[in-house]
Amino acid sequence: MKGFQNTTIIFFLAAGLLSSAAASPAFAKNTMRITMEENIVSVYAGENLLLRYRYENVPFKPYVQQLFSPGGVNVLRDAPADHLHHHALMFAVSVDGVNFWEESQAAGRQVHRALIDERTEVKTDVENDKRFEMRHASFTELIDWINPRNQELLLKERRTLEVRQGTDLGATLLTWQSKFEVPAGKKSATLTGSHYHGLGMRFVKSMDKGGRFRNADGKPGTIFRSDERLVRSTWCAYTASADGKPVTVAMFDHPDNVRHPATWFTMTKPFAYLSATMKLHKQPLKVTSDKPLVLRYAVALWDGRVEANQIKQLYKRWSAKKK
Repeated sequence: MKGFQNTTIIFFLAAGLLSSAAASPAFAKNTMRITMEENIVSVYAGENLLLRYRYENVPFKPYVQQLFSPGGVNVLRDAPADHLHHHALMFAVSVDGVNFWEESQAAGRQVHRALIDERTEVKTDVENDKRFEMRHASFTELIDWINPRNQELLLKERRTLEVRQGTDLGATLLTWQSKFEVPAGKKSATLTGSHYHGLGMRFVKSMDKGGRFRNADGKPGTIFRSDERLVRSTWCAYTASADGKPVTVAMFDHPDNVRHPATWFTMTKPFAYLSATMKLHKQPLKVTSDKPLVLRYAVALWDGRVEANQIKQLYKRWSAKKK
């Protein structure tokens, strides 16, 4: 593994934002920090774990294994018995006919190459003439998308996570941005996939029942099959009980993304699942050597049941930031 280096931040993982009035000893006590364990990057605010990211010996794809609400509730489930290839929060599609979502001998591999750009800092944000102090922790991973049949390099990915910690919005916000480039000597790569391929999230078992999906437009969505639905909207949210504690999880699609607004895949039976997709099952997407593909999504996580207006406000604040 290559060491961390200080360069430009690319991705965001946030956990709310603090007002300047909160810039106090309590704020300093919860300073962001990043720790490296075997195959795992962990992000903390003080002693509180915010994120666990598995990057090596996975063996098919790196992914966010755990994500915690401000109250310390994890909402992600890794490799359940019914679908071992569901790895908590993961990004996967098919590239040039190679399936990176499922896991088999013929499945594609997202191979870890390096971790770079590690940093922690405090930044000031201004909104409606109010100043907010925000704690940041970030790192970037370089990933090669490999065809296992012949070890051909199909795509190169630059993936960054950044954590912000605060209380003025009371949420955890994870922004996932991926920059895909065609390797040297290759003219293009074609992305395809099933109707659920994209940035997918498998919830903890207790959230499989009694939950409710919502989206920015209040649309019921189109039934694809059984309980599976597809709906286009700027965001999609799910409220359910995580081990007896109500939580709300929303996924955001950045306005600069291709095919914005995203087509959201949702299901509640026999388990709950949410994916941000580009509708690749209907329309393949070509990435060319002269034009990299940049995708930026976010996951907002609140304790409790929140109103749509609160989700909308955070989406507006997040989406105003350019890639």
